[in-house]
Amino acid sequence: MNLKNIRGRYIKVEISGKKLIKGLLVDIGSDLWVIFNGYDYLYIPIVHIQNWQFLKEAEIDEINFNDEPTPIYNHNEEISLRKTLTSAKGIFTEIYVTSNQALHGYIISIMNNYFVFYSPIYKTMFISLNHLKWLIPYTNNQRPYGLSNASLPVNPSSISFARSFEVQIEKLVGELIVFNIGENENVIGKIQGIKNNFVELISAKEDPIYLNLQHIKTVHMT
Repeated sequence: MNLKNIRGRYIKVEISGKKLIKGLLVDIGSDLWVIFNGYDYLYIPIVHIQNWQFLKEAEIDEINFNDEPTPIYNHNEEISLRKTLTSAKGIFTEIYVTSNQALHGYIISIMNNYFVFYSPIYKTMFISLNHLKWLIPYTNNQRPYGLSNASLPVNPSSISFARSFEVQIEKLVGELIVFNIGENENVIGKIQGIKNNFVELISAKEDPIYLNLQHIKTVHMT
């Protein structure tokens, strides 16, 4: 099957984390699908699509469609994850990465294999591109938590950013950090060092914990 031919069809996709998304398949890029769910465009990296199928008529009727928001990319160009992230810089955005909770804020910078994200809750965060499950740009009238511009700084961090996710983590040696939005107590502590693709983390009780770099999805400092 030529996947380009299914654009304009109603589908449901299951993505990593057993999340189910239903809607109109608006576009397909080299590494990204765009689905309109009736309210928002969801930009979904193909690597996280576990399976998909066409919606039945009854399932289509269950979707409430509002006016489509303006897409953040040029319809005349083939879309990609990196192009989409670049277009989304500075736009209030919802992203989903881990822990069954979405993050809200805006993209500050895009590096080789991660991007820098500002969350009003978690402040400056480093997000692995490999673990981004979806991205939803806000409509023009929305802002996270109803905050004012004064609460959402344009340049929220004075930190210099490394080109790669691994080197950025290495720069945080000696800092108290939270990995993966603190999904359990074993991802919170002080970075002691990095060796052989494992991060040595010192827990609150001074026990060493070794985390596989490939399974680190988000990083933020306490």
